[in-house]
Amino acid sequence: MKRIISIIIGVLCVIYAQATLPSVELKDVDGKTVKTEHLTDAGKPVIIAFFATWCKPCLRELEVINDLYDDWQEETGVTMYVVSIDQGQDIKKVKPLVDGNGWEYRVLLDPNGEFKRAMNVQNVPHLFVIDSNGKTVYNHTGYTEGSEKEIRKLLK
Repeated sequence: MKRIISIIIGVLCVIYAQATLPSVELKDVDGKTVKTEHLTDAGKPVIIAFFATWCKPCLRELEVINDLYDDWQEETGVTMYVVSIDQGQDIKKVKPLVDGNGWEYRVLLDPNGEFKRAMNVQNVPHLFVIDSNGKTVYNHTGYTEGSEKEIRKLLK
């Protein structure tokens, strides 16, 4: 009986671990500290997109999503976090880029790559869709024109 209970607890721990984000402290572009494990606390879907200011496909993806983001928020309550992996001098380009494009996303800075490594991101752009239960339902590297249609379906 103890063995069965131990197995059940182990399985539940694995399921819980897969449904939560890694615990990393990042700063947003305004200097506020954000704990990544709390990004899904609202019980609504979340998009996390890793990008860099020098990555043209990243910027194209974020521009396309920006055009649809208000509708997605209204339909599903989704929140989008974009995580810059820029380092050194490039990190100073993030806020002007965000402001210049009028992005309404919450922009986080990961100059040391800690969250990137914890999420097993190798290349950018890399996008995750996490459902309202905290489960990753979409995990994609690269940008393909039209992929936003698939993302919208997942959000609904």
